[in-house]
Amino acid sequence: MVSYIDLSYFGIYFFKLKKSIYLLRMESIPYDKRSGKIWFNGKTVEWKDANIHILNHGLHYASCVFEGERVYEGEIFRLEEHTERLFYSAKRMGIEVPYSQKEINEASKKIVNIQKVKNGYVRPLIWRGSEMMAISAQKNKIHVAIATWEWGSYFDPQLKLKGIKLNISSWRRPAPNTIPWDTKAAGLYMICTLSKHEAEAKGFTDSLMLDHQGNIAEATGANVFFKNDIGELHTPTPDSFLDGITRREVIKIAKSKGIKVIERKIKPDEMKNFVGCFLTGTAAEVTPVSQINEYNFKVCKVISDLNDAYQNLVRKKDSAA
Repeated sequence: MVSYIDLSYFGIYFFKLKKSIYLLRMESIPYDKRSGKIWFNGKTVEWKDANIHILNHGLHYASCVFEGERVYEGEIFRLEEHTERLFYSAKRMGIEVPYSQKEINEASKKIVNIQKVKNGYVRPLIWRGSEMMAISAQKNKIHVAIATWEWGSYFDPQLKLKGIKLNISSWRRPAPNTIPWDTKAAGLYMICTLSKHEAEAKGFTDSLMLDHQGNIAEATGANVFFKNDIGELHTPTPDSFLDGITRREVIKIAKSKGIKVIERKIKPDEMKNFVGCFLTGTAAEVTPVSQINEYNFKVCKVISDLNDAYQNLVRKKDSAA
């Protein structure tokens, strides 16, 4: 009997391996040393020429807003929603954007095409320039840039299969009357970086942050969901942190599957009552969590199914699930 091997499997394997090696190599290159084009104040410029002066209000005083967007199969997922939120963030920061939302959408698509990004990330940002260097910046020019690059998983893919481990941060989300909490403003991410570094130093992948009242809020760059033993999903009410675009998509998917989603205040000690946990975010997508401090969770079928459904959605695949 003559046997044969299906070479298509090996072709797919080596293609994925080659892509993984390419992405790893790209990640080793500092972002200011890469090549290509960036959309900068209405023009397409060389990557190395997209520079600002060191005396810049956005750098010194965090008067900067941004978005993080995913590219799947050459298309930006939920581009309009991201741009709408970008403009909302700018308005909350008192920044008048010198372009329309339509112009930013078109510029985003254009730079993705120029860079030939198939599956990657898009970072539009808006900031105040260098005309004034003080707390007040009424006369500063508003700058806008959009960069994009090939990018894989935010968390280690192998860790995602088993579920990542989180600690509970010593830093808390500020009270909503102290900051523009519902924006993606640069200054809001300072405590996220501190929390992430704190977690990594202790051997964790990420950190769970509490709000100013001691309730569970979110991870450093993602929203959090918990599953109980009767199949319900519980997630914190987003009243002092960002109501993520991915969060809203996952809630829609869950409800379409008949899963009850409860938004409420959740105390940390309630985690002992949950059997599953996962994070959602543009970068994180749907990421299972196996541990938060002393609380352990299973990567259960409900979470796997939600992840599959989300991947089908973003990659525009039909799903009967």
